[in-house]
Amino acid sequence: MKTKKLLSTFVIAAIVLIAGCKKKDEPTPVNLTPIPLQTTVQARVALSGLSNLAILAGSAISSTGATTITGDIGLCPGSSIGGFPPGILIGTKHINDPIAVQAKLDLTAAYNDAAGRTCTDIVTLSGNIGGLTLTPGLYKSTSSLAVSSGDLTFDAKGNSDAVFIIQIASTLTATSGRKVILGGGALASNIFWQVGSSATFGTTSVFKGTVMVMQSITFNTGATLDGKGLARTGAVVMGGNTIVCQ
Repeated sequence: MKTKKLLSTFVIAAIVLIAGCKKKDEPTPVNLTPIPLQTTVQARVALSGLSNLAILAGSAISSTGATTITGDIGLCPGSSIGGFPPGILIGTKHINDPIAVQAKLDLTAAYNDAAGRTCTDIVTLSGNIGGLTLTPGLYKSTSSLAVSSGDLTFDAKGNSDAVFIIQIASTLTATSGRKVILGGGALASNIFWQVGSSATFGTTSVFKGTVMVMQSITFNTGATLDGKGLARTGAVVMGGNTIVCQ
């Protein structure tokens, strides 16, 4: 009996000691459930006339501060592009010209392609996906997704041709300072986000991929994007950002 009591006391003390090692402000780990590997190989979403565009909007494009865009920007059917200069555009503006008109048609086709993808091993996501590692395949959320309380990693498993498609019924948010990280040969040009409403990128967040939204995109101060920000009906609003077409 004395031996059992001594062991019990030791176990309780050990649990208390381990719990006490957690820092006061350290966030509780989230989304620790492993993501299943998918066997269905997804083809790239065809971007056609969007290939050289870093930004495309429906109603307006605006920027404040030292935004730098490497790639073309397009607007259709709106007419207002503001903030360049002082923003720097290493590319060409297309406002309701044949390139912008075709790009809008191609965006509709690409958006519908991504939204219509399905497979038997699709993985469902919800809420905060910060802290997860996604492997190639098709992912679906029936509501909103956020990259918060941790960074998000895409792991191509050594295949640089691997494609990732994320279907989101509502909003996409990256909170301040959060990052999308590429691993295992993953490329930003092979990541496709289909967003049912709007996307918001928090201050100094780092995002990757082609972001296709139904409504609007907002880049807060210092946010960066390696990929494309494509809005079908609304505006793209920037504030001291770095956007590089991929």
